[in-house]
Amino acid sequence: MEFIQFFVLHGDEVLRLTGEHLVLVGLSTGGAVLIGIPLGVGLARNPRWRRPVLGLVNVIQTIPSLALFAILIPLPVIGGIGAGTALIALVLYSLLPVVSNTVAGLTGIDPAVKEAAVAMGMTNQQLLWRVELPLALGVILTGVRLATVIGVGLATIAAAIGAGGLGMFIFRGLAMLDSRLILAGAIPAATMALAADLILGRVEQRFGARPTA
Repeated sequence: MEFIQFFVLHGDEVLRLTGEHLVLVGLSTGGAVLIGIPLGVGLARNPRWRRPVLGLVNVIQTIPSLALFAILIPLPVIGGIGAGTALIALVLYSLLPVVSNTVAGLTGIDPAVKEAAVAMGMTNQQLLWRVELPLALGVILTGVRLATVIGVGLATIAAAIGAGGLGMFIFRGLAMLDSRLILAGAIPAATMALAADLILGRVEQRFGARPTA
């Protein structure tokens, strides 16, 4: 009952922080897509770079989130306290599923299909846009879904460096030992993650997603 009363009394703040959270997730996922898909295409076509680049992206994701924030904050231009640094960290964390699924989707295409397209006179550019990306789209969307869900969770930690979002409630609640504040941040964040997973999962099914290798 107290929890419901809290939402009624602080509804405006809940909506504001939820909006900030959505912006953080949307921008970071968008950034990961803009960087990760072209990078994945490049790695699919240049196998010798695949292992070192994917290895680097893997290493980035193994760094604890607070440690990555601590590494980025002192850096000139891109560092500092606030949403900018948090966005860079979130993009870095979201790269792995987008890049690896793009590579998996493109390299999993039957070579005979690509050979037939080339035999029809398609250029490399036409082959990519008309054959490879459409066939790999389901797998790529799987990576985008994973990146989005990861972003929702990690964006709560971004509040630790002043980036806003629902993590503000969680950190404030932990400091004050107030379960209402913790739930005010945790429940909308969990709902957001489940909704993103459900919606993007439906989109995957629409485009015939296949499991990654």
